[in-house]
Order: sequence, then structure tokens, then C-alpha cells
Amino acid sequence: MIGSRIVRTVARTALAAYALISLYPFLWMLSGAFKTREEILRGGNLIPANPTLDTLVATWSRLRFFDYFLNSLQVTAMTVAGVLVVYSLASYAFAVLDFPGRKVLFWFFVSLLFVPGITVLLPVVILEKNLGILGSHLGLVLPFVNGTAPLTVLLLTNGFSGIPRELREAARADGAREFRIFWSVYLPLARPTLITVAVLTAVPTWNEYVLTRVSLNDPSLYTLPLGLESLLSGDVPHYNEVMAASLIIVIPVIALFLLLQRYFVNGLVGAVKG
Repeated sequence: MIGSRIVRTVARTALAAYALISLYPFLWMLSGAFKTREEILRGGNLIPANPTLDTLVATWSRLRFFDYFLNSLQVTAMTVAGVLVVYSLASYAFAVLDFPGRKVLFWFFVSLLFVPGITVLLPVVILEKNLGILGSHLGLVLPFVNGTAPLTVLLLTNGFSGIPRELREAARADGAREFRIFWSVYLPLARPTLITVAVLTAVPTWNEYVLTRVSLNDPSLYTLPLGLESLLSGDVPHYNEVMAASLIIVIPVIALFLLLQRYFVNGLVGAVKG
């Protein structure tokens, strides 16, 4: 009994220490967003000596926040919509329907989790150039949707598998066709898992830099990470403005997670149990 308490105490202490270490860079970013250029170059304390909103105001203007925000929002929304539509249907088929090669195809999708995304960057760029979509938002959305396939199929298939099959049989007995069963029975019951998938898709899409940097050359199509990069392009970067821009970019992600936290946790637990 005493030994288990000691183990729990050590584990909690280690997790708390890890949380503080992980949080420290965010606190520096938050602090730097309210410092002047001179103060942040001097280093010093984590808490600003003379907090100011001027840095955030100046960064808001230089970053063209609304233009880049709308571009990021468009790419993220299109990606999330594509993922939910395509892979909810695919996962329903894997979880419920019986067809030749179902298990082989499912595990093929899951095995793609072990393929580093950077290894397919060049083929993706060449393919997009041949298709004529390189440099457009569509050229970002399609690879993003494709890249989420392994984890999304795994989560949604497990989530759908956890729904009692008796509900499907009852709906079929009432005369419902397969798509009606999917739409009216399975999707509502899998809402936490769908929200989990949406969050896990939206966050990396919002923050994506590598493919965006390679694909986009038109500044009018830039997303927020590329807007942040523009603040570092000068001879002497204004690091306080970089911190402020980083804060502006991360606020929507934090807000999304806090808003959907309950569904996210429930969906993740349900998918793992399924």
C-alpha cells in the first residue's frame, strides 16, 4: 500500500516537472509579446519590467493578420471537412461492412503511420506540378487530407466498432438503407470521435510550415506560419514582434482545444477502447 503511494507520488511529481518544462517556452513567448525590443534583447526576467501592448498592435499590422488568418482558416476548414467526409465513410466500411481484403486494406492504412511525411514531400510536389495545382490552397488541402489517413482511419474504425451492431440490425429491420444507417445512427453516436479527429487534423494543419513553404509563392495566399516567417526576414529581426506573432497564431489553437476538450478526451478514450 505504501509502495503504491510512493510510486504514484513519484509519477505525479515527474509529470508535474515535465509539464513545467514544457510550459516554460510558452511562458517566454507570452512574456516577450509584451516587451519592448530593447528589453527582449537584454534578456532578463520572465516577467516584463514595463508591459506594453504596442508590440502586439505593431505585429498585428505588420503580419497582415486578417489576410493570413483567413487563408489559414480556409485551408484548415477544407482539410477538416475533407477528412471527416472521406474517412468517416471509409472507416464505417472497415468497421461494419464485410468485403474481400478488408483487414489487409485496413492494416495497410494503419502501417502508413510509420512512413515519415518528409519522405514523400518531393513526389507530392512533382505530382502537384503535373496536376497544375502547385502553389494553390487546393495543393495544400489534398496532401493534408491524405496525410491524416492512417491515424484517422484507426480512430474512426475503432470508434464505429464500439457501437453495438444490434442498432444497425434494428435500423435495417425498419427498412433503412446503408447510408441512412451511417448518417442517422453511427455518425451521431460517434460524435466525440469525430470531434477528436477534427481537432487532431486542425491543429497540425493550422501550424503546417514545410509543405506550405515549398508550395506557396504568392504572398496573397500565405498562411499564418509563412506570415510569421516574414518577420524573421529582415537584417535584424524584432524578436518581441516574433513572440507576439507566435502568440497570435497559437491563440486560436488553444481556444479550439479548450472549447472541445471534453469531447476530445471522451472521443480519444472511446476510440482506444473500441
